Amino acid sequence: KELIKKEILRDMVKSRRWGGKHTEVRNLNKGMSTYIISTNQGKKMFDKAVKELINDGWLFAKKSTGEIHVSLNPRYSKEILEFIA
Repeated sequence: KELIKKEILRDMVKSRRWGGKHTEVRNLNKGMSTYIISTNQGKKMFDKAVKELINDGWLFAKKSTGEIHVSLNPRYSKEILEFIA
């Protein structure tokens, strides 16, 4: 699960999704490894990882156009960058 969190955060940092710039949750799994997303257990772990990142405050969640959109919390930028390093 930590590996999934790192991949999610690394992809969002790379595409500069901080603060007001957000993306749909379903777009996050496009950058994930296929061996993780192709199984039901992998999908569940991905969903749990996203929920944990939101609950920890590292991701902002916003409901927009009927979908949940997420962005990185700039207040935790130091912790996020240390975690993915």
